[in-house]
Amino acid sequence: MAEQPDLERAKDYVIRKLKGELSPSLTYHGLIHTLQEVIPAAELLTVLEKVSDEDRLLVLTAAYFHDLGFIRQREGHEAVSILFAEAALPAYGYSQDQIAVIRGIIRATCLPQSPTNLLERIMADSDLDYLGHENFWDRSTDFRRELENYGKKFSEEEWYEYQLSFMEAHKYFTESERKLRNAAKEQHVMEIQQMLDKVKQIG
Repeated sequence: MAEQPDLERAKDYVIRKLKGELSPSLTYHGLIHTLQEVIPAAELLTVLEKVSDEDRLLVLTAAYFHDLGFIRQREGHEAVSILFAEAALPAYGYSQDQIAVIRGIIRATCLPQSPTNLLERIMADSDLDYLGHENFWDRSTDFRRELENYGKKFSEEEWYEYQLSFMEAHKYFTESERKLRNAAKEQHVMEIQQMLDKVKQIG
């Protein structure tokens, strides 16, 4: 009988590293993003999309690991997250086949997102769930602060244009996420456009 993957121990490993090694300059890509946004979204979407128990476990494992690479670097952090997963997961009972699936699920969070199967689509949607969430404005402020911490400064007009460009190009991939978040996301796009228009009038 093959050993069953131990998600609890894998999760503990990730949380310990995130708590101990993430830079406080990562005001968006911190513990809140992984534990309070991506994981709950992934848990919900795996239920709504009716995936198997094993597939659910693989999605959640990938969700815990997807931003672990930030403890080493911001640019290309996904590749580092994959390296951490490949190194750590065999000790927690994951097979090489399962790790290969997890590798693809993590890679699906790379921007621009291009998931190739349902599990990757669930992960892509979970990662950007906040775009249609009620905490969008607080989290977008956190994201702007993070970018500024790493040297990318915006005027008000530039920031709204940046957000608008990103959100208009973005789409959710699963039917469940579209039902959950599209209406609020469209509302946010409209509000950003209004703020941009206002800033331009003043300027």
